[in-house]
Amino acid sequence: MPTVIKKLDAGAYQLKDQVVSINRVTKVVKGGKNLSFAALVVVGDPSAAVVGYGSGKAKEVPQAIRKGIESAKKNLFKINLTQTTVPHTVLGRYGSGMVLLKPAPEGTGVIAGGAVRAVMTSAGIQNVLTKSIGTTNPHNVIKATFDALKKLKNKEDVATLRGKTAAEL
Repeated sequence: MPTVIKKLDAGAYQLKDQVVSINRVTKVVKGGKNLSFAALVVVGDPSAAVVGYGSGKAKEVPQAIRKGIESAKKNLFKINLTQTTVPHTVLGRYGSGMVLLKPAPEGTGVIAGGAVRAVMTSAGIQNVLTKSIGTTNPHNVIKATFDALKKLKNKEDVATLRGKTAAEL
């Protein structure tokens, strides 16, 4: 049963942006090469557990980052957390990339690298163990991380699916 993710209004949150990667790309044309920059950006409000990602492309780096932030604000969604960690172990997939998220006890911190760390800190997850498997392409790693975050269920949802109360679980 796929969960329905509703669009969130970016103006209602104190969003912080984080640039994950900037890539110099060229387009070969008849007159030579056209340089431009592609930026991958994650935005989130750690206090509200809201996060989103986007990419932008422009002739200059600051303009590409600005476009990425605007794109990320349009793709915000809320994630299910238990206090400061994820509620259960989950595996997100995208292309050849997989990201494993495991709950961690208080005081562990964010054990993650690169693109996954940017998403975890932006989402407000303070204690989590992660493992990125397969591709190291930041675009695919972020999409796999978001797939994992979308699969997270809270205790009440699981209880209703099983026809029980949250206290019975």
